Amino acid sequence: APYPPRTHVCGELSAAHDGTRVVLAGWLLPERRASKSLSFFPIQDASGSLQLVVQRKKAGLCGLSAVPVESTVLIEGRVCVRPAESRRAEARGEIEVEVDKYTLLNPADRRLPFVPSDPTNLPNEDLRARFRHLDLRRPPLASNIRKRSHVSLLIRNALHDKGFTEVETPLLLKSSPEGAREFLVPSRLATQNGPSFYALPQSPQQPKQLLICSGAVDSYFQFAKCFRDEDGRKDRQPEFTQLDLEMAFVSWGNSAPATSPNSNQWRIGGTQLRTVIQSLLHTIWHDLEAYPLPHSFPVITYHEAMSRYGSDKPDTRYGLEILDLSSHLPLANRDHTLDALIVRSSHDHAFLRANHRYQNHNPNIDRIQLTDANYPSWLSDAISPRGLIPPLPHPQAPSLNDALRLSVGDTVYLSRRTKFLEGGSTPLGRIRTHLFESAQAIGDCTPSQDPHFLWVTEFPLFTRADDEKEFLAKGRWSSTHHPFTAPMWQDIEALYDGRIHQVRGQHYDLVLNGVEIGGGSVRVHDAAMQDYIFSEVLQLDQSEKASFNHLLHALRCGAPPHGGIALGFDRLMSILCKTPSIRDVIAFPKTGAGTDPLFKSPAAINKDVLHQYGIQPR
Repeated sequence: APYPPRTHVCGELSAAHDGTRVVLAGWLLPERRASKSLSFFPIQDASGSLQLVVQRKKAGLCGLSAVPVESTVLIEGRVCVRPAESRRAEARGEIEVEVDKYTLLNPADRRLPFVPSDPTNLPNEDLRARFRHLDLRRPPLASNIRKRSHVSLLIRNALHDKGFTEVETPLLLKSSPEGAREFLVPSRLATQNGPSFYALPQSPQQPKQLLICSGAVDSYFQFAKCFRDEDGRKDRQPEFTQLDLEMAFVSWGNSAPATSPNSNQWRIGGTQLRTVIQSLLHTIWHDLEAYPLPHSFPVITYHEAMSRYGSDKPDTRYGLEILDLSSHLPLANRDHTLDALIVRSSHDHAFLRANHRYQNHNPNIDRIQLTDANYPSWLSDAISPRGLIPPLPHPQAPSLNDALRLSVGDTVYLSRRTKFLEGGSTPLGRIRTHLFESAQAIGDCTPSQDPHFLWVTEFPLFTRADDEKEFLAKGRWSSTHHPFTAPMWQDIEALYDGRIHQVRGQHYDLVLNGVEIGGGSVRVHDAAMQDYIFSEVLQLDQSEKASFNHLLHALRCGAPPHGGIALGFDRLMSILCKTPSIRDVIAFPKTGAGTDPLFKSPAAINKDVLHQYGIQPR
């Protein structure tokens, strides 16, 4: 039946509305009885909640107590300021609504799987995932969804002001060997070779490059849906959203030789994108956190990040930096070095208990607890340096202990590694991260909540250390980022000389407090170079190369120098919402295993439907 339209939402009311007649609509929460005739009910809508005052003896109101919790109701009444002794230091804690009339719009089942308004009896995540529509009613999740909408609006407005054009790219594309496994969508348009399939995009990489090559758009962006058929991880989703940008006429680096592997300077191209992203994040943090970010974020090379922190996405909020001992020791093998991670008993108090509990199961790593007995000879007794340094006298030269500022009670982790770094972490880097996470878990370490942004640049352009890409590479080189990333101009000669492991890419990652929130690169805009990378480096066969023929043709049609970047929007929002799981900022997420308990997907398809696509079940 018809009912009056609501006049206000809960979240907009305040003491300024004292005496105002209102019509509210929302969910009725559990009753609290103050006396035989007086009850208080919270009412909640998407904007918040406030308290209802109900005189049960008043005509037409006695039945409100019998309405099931979580039912939707319409409330008519008057806003009143609470007595001073009854006011609470919370949103709308100074007001209440005296109810004159209510209308039950839809009663809730009295046997709900759980009551979202009861935070003290919150069920496990599996149950909440099965009933996500109930879980989303909880204020923390609802707030996250609204904040996500607000941030996306901030980004859209900021990018439009900078001259960017929002363009949607297709979701049904052709399968191509770009790295991760793809999701395939069968088509009824069969070919002579059997069934045909679309592939859902891992990213809109090729469409956005073609868009820039066309000249129709100079600066592009979109909130792109992306799909990757990866093994389940707690921080991954098979479908996710990234803020995707691409710009024409980006820079290609500076004229400096860039021979040093370590630098705090941005020596690659793409400075325009760096400026845009930093400005965008300034806007977001200023609006949401009222926090002034530095004008420019620090820069570190991949080599330095891996050498000092043992990670290509280092968390710089804490110390425990890794030391390269090659400058202190006469190494017999120039291709290897010796790394040390030192937990100092006099300085690293936050990590002492975590260090004491750590169990080292890696036979290639020495864990040495310095005592009065082994202090003069700990290096000689270690396994890692054997064959790398000549035998040391007993006692060993005290200069090393002095140089490393070692003391009895310190713990030294030693690891031997090649000077050529690859992959995302080193053994000592993983120990560093473990000690930090363990110290956090037991309450000894409370890292700064301030945002520590860091650009990581000059990654190896190609790798053989990515297990997730090996199913496509099959022993060949694969692209660290993707096959369209340009080399640093200083390394082009090494590229054509076949010194593949020496080639650095114009690839940049943005890291926030040890979490990679984005990455991008300057693209190859020269067709001959792109074809050389496909054919000679990645060694794609003709069928694999055919997936990129349209891109090669576009590059031959006068493509401008261009580059782009993508921010993981789900991960960025999880940081802004201060939640460890990206599932808390996605309305309908998948589980860590990639399933959806609410919609029961993925699901089997019957044989008749499969037959329409020319597919036969096993």
